[in-house]
Amino acid sequence: MYRNLEQRLGRSLLEFLRRRYPGATLPHVVVEQPPKVELGDFAIPMFPFAKPLRAAPLKIAEAIRAEIGPIEGVSEMQVSPPGYLNLKIDRAWMAAALSADQNPPSDVPSGKILVEHTSINPNKAAHIGHLRNAILGDTFVRLLRFAKRKVDVQNYIDNTGVQVADVVVGFTHLEKKSQAEVEALAGQPRFDYYCWDLYARVSHWYAEDKPNLQVRAQTLRAIEDGSGESAAIAELISTAVLGRHLETMDRLDIEYDFLPRESEILHLHFWDAAFIKLKEAGVLTYEDRGKNQGCWVMRRAGTGEVARAPAPVAAKKKTNASDTMRDRDLDDRDLDDRDLDDPVVPIPPKPGVEVRTSEISEEDQKVIVRSNGTVGYVGKDIAYHMWKFGLLGRDFGYRRFYRYPNQHECWISAVQGEKDHPHFGDVAEIYNVIDARQSEAQNTVIEALRGLGHEEAADHYTHFSYEMVALTPRCAADLGYSLSDEDKTRSYIEVSGRKGFGVKADDLLDQLIVSAKNEVDSRHPQLSDAERLSIATQIAIGALRYFMLKFTKQSVIAFDFKEALSFEGETGPYAQYAVVRATSIFKKAGLDAETFPKEVAGTISPAAFAEFLGGETGTEIWELWLASSKTSYIVNQCIVTTEPAYLAKHAFQLSQLFNTFYHRYPILSEPDEKRKQFLLATVAVVRRELIRTLVVMGITVPPVM
Repeated sequence: MYRNLEQRLGRSLLEFLRRRYPGATLPHVVVEQPPKVELGDFAIPMFPFAKPLRAAPLKIAEAIRAEIGPIEGVSEMQVSPPGYLNLKIDRAWMAAALSADQNPPSDVPSGKILVEHTSINPNKAAHIGHLRNAILGDTFVRLLRFAKRKVDVQNYIDNTGVQVADVVVGFTHLEKKSQAEVEALAGQPRFDYYCWDLYARVSHWYAEDKPNLQVRAQTLRAIEDGSGESAAIAELISTAVLGRHLETMDRLDIEYDFLPRESEILHLHFWDAAFIKLKEAGVLTYEDRGKNQGCWVMRRAGTGEVARAPAPVAAKKKTNASDTMRDRDLDDRDLDDRDLDDPVVPIPPKPGVEVRTSEISEEDQKVIVRSNGTVGYVGKDIAYHMWKFGLLGRDFGYRRFYRYPNQHECWISAVQGEKDHPHFGDVAEIYNVIDARQSEAQNTVIEALRGLGHEEAADHYTHFSYEMVALTPRCAADLGYSLSDEDKTRSYIEVSGRKGFGVKADDLLDQLIVSAKNEVDSRHPQLSDAERLSIATQIAIGALRYFMLKFTKQSVIAFDFKEALSFEGETGPYAQYAVVRATSIFKKAGLDAETFPKEVAGTISPAAFAEFLGGETGTEIWELWLASSKTSYIVNQCIVTTEPAYLAKHAFQLSQLFNTFYHRYPILSEPDEKRKQFLLATVAVVRRELIRTLVVMGITVPPVM
């Protein structure tokens, strides 16, 4: 209701000013929140209107207050120097609307949104860093769906990249296993754990003898060609590990609609189609001198305007499309992709074919196609995102891959797919949840879209960036890692999948559940073991998801078990406990918390609501009602800023305010029946909004804590 009233206020003010100042060009109305509720519930600065209306801000505010007339939901307007219009909400009106759970219709933009998240290399078990990506992405999907947007969820699978090639090398060269032996292993539980250890061993093998990297390069090319034993083993590994990733994420109630794979981007020639368009538009130009001689380059993002003039098209040349670092993963970023390149032997354009020669300075060049004819991961990303927006003129085949326990079907890309399938791609907006270290690559894709003339698509492409996850020294020690004296003094310990140092996602979840169950066992010994395990699982998942969301995206997280599982402070269990406490009040009263607010809304008069929400005591309770009214407002703020941390703060604030209210007001022993009904309505509304907030965060509430 708060957001709906805010929007109506903005429209009412603009309509009034247009009538009073006809012909003036008016700026957007900014509605702020005063620092104290005593100053009002909304504050609207008049300074942006001073110049276009040729009037002092204070005079504009006074004119609005004197002449605008009544606005439903607003009880009072005040003018505050040097030029603010402060407004107070009609508390009785808001309380009645919240009790009845009124949800006024709002304008929902048309078009489908695509959110891509997780995107783990399918070569080993998921780790703690991947969990931050997946939880951020899944929560953003939930935010959009709460706002009634249509969303597709995609998880990009780099099944032909260097990380998969490394595990193939491990099986074929270190362990000397055949395809049949790898297939047998792939069918075993936690095959992804086996690959985790093998991947670390292969990295050490490369470090011991640099020529071993040639084996990696040969294996990578065989995988890209899609034929032979190496390609078959890569398919076995990536498919089995991908299945484990989906099972891991399903433990957190994270689901996907479509899994586009790099192998199909290669075999369906997405890049070939994009390459032609990029050259025709002059986005890509040929470099015939300097360190990038023989490469196709584009202007590096942020260094100037991307070329848009059309250029003649060179003859089509097959590219090997070697991806050295498509890796949307959080680890392995220290890998130098030059280790994979052939010796630089420039491949010039075909004789007699006119091409546009690059005029971009060497330092401003971003290499898209290398001199040996291979295309980097940014090039394939450009092609992939053209497909996302429906701009490529090609499509994947689709087949069913994974069915969740709730029967939701997850599809995967294929060269030849099933006839009947959902429609993916061709979206209006894109959000890519990828860590901050890929900012340049993401900006390059956006600039390529602009260079192709797709300004609207570029404007609706958002890099949802975030920082890494590390461990506190205490957490690393709890997980069994030996730490040096220097490690013990650090604020956090970085993880590395290639070095084998890190926290596997399933291990982290298992450890959290064990820790939570120890607490539940001591508090509720009367419950069955299955009941206590279910409660512990809800607490553990709530703790993990909340911990990953409470920090702003650009904060480095140092994960800690004890901090995450605490029942006090800004944690998931603290918010869950507030709901359990609210529910227990209704159980003791023999009332239904779900239906009570709507039932009581018709029995408490506006005058009674006004009485109970007036005065010093009423203002304190009003702050709780006001916070409860802001769920949709906070959701919109999270979407606009791509910052889910605001939602975590909202849950914490609601929980804090409710716990203060709970300890201060004896609800069930209140002698005045009308006031008791009002206090119960307060509890019910807060409980409902807190549950809604937690659901959007992917957190469920157990029956007891």
